Amino acid sequence: MNIIVLVKQVPDTTEIKLDPKTGNLVREGIDSIMNPDDRHALEAAVTLKESVGGRVTAVSMGPPQAIDVITEAMGMGADRGILLSDRAFAGADTWATSLTLGKAMERIGDYDLIICGRQAIDGDTAQIGPQVADHLGIPHVSYVFGIDEVTEERLVVRRRLEDGYERIETPVPALLTVIGELNVPRYAVMGRLIEACGEKASIEIWNAADIGAKTSELGLEGSLTHVIKTFAPKFKRQGEMLEGTSGESISALLGKLHENRIL
Repeated sequence: MNIIVLVKQVPDTTEIKLDPKTGNLVREGIDSIMNPDDRHALEAAVTLKESVGGRVTAVSMGPPQAIDVITEAMGMGADRGILLSDRAFAGADTWATSLTLGKAMERIGDYDLIICGRQAIDGDTAQIGPQVADHLGIPHVSYVFGIDEVTEERLVVRRRLEDGYERIETPVPALLTVIGELNVPRYAVMGRLIEACGEKASIEIWNAADIGAKTSELGLEGSLTHVIKTFAPKFKRQGEMLEGTSGESISALLGKLHENRIL
């Protein structure tokens, strides 16, 4: 089974700050990590490879330094890495991003399954996986937390719902977005990390021309949505002192709670 895993380099959200003037995320000087949900996707792919055979290809879109997540993916068991990096990709919304990734999937061609994390912690849109599947015209299942059956023709997976789960059968090729309940990601192996950094490493860097995409379809120019401003909401706490005896204060408090329909 040939599996493609989409991975993304994101800022470590414990350190994220917003520029007070522009409202943009401050990325300079911030450590970057592999998106947590994507680690579960990668673990799922490597586990499937170990059980049914095949190859795992890790694909990421980002600036040159995003090659670090490709290296980490290969350290965790991926066989091939592809970084989509081009100035034409900059500023892409989910539409332009999924188109770029979809074009890359079309060039790779021979795949049975695409696995993504549910969402990226820097955007939280959860749109990329379904949009890539739509671009490719293949079925997709989101919020997967269990993979029960795998054959050459179909998959049977469990999809998390608010009040339970669905057991879904889908033909392949298909795309899955997975959540953290699915597994516990392994650590990268030092030997594989060293190989991934070597001259013979199976890491390729593709630009817009390599995937046969027009620059007018990509990045900021090809985006259908634009972020006007990003800001952290300000919360202002309001309080009221209740005076009188303890009994009077309790009665007044209960009255306030009923008045605001809290009780």
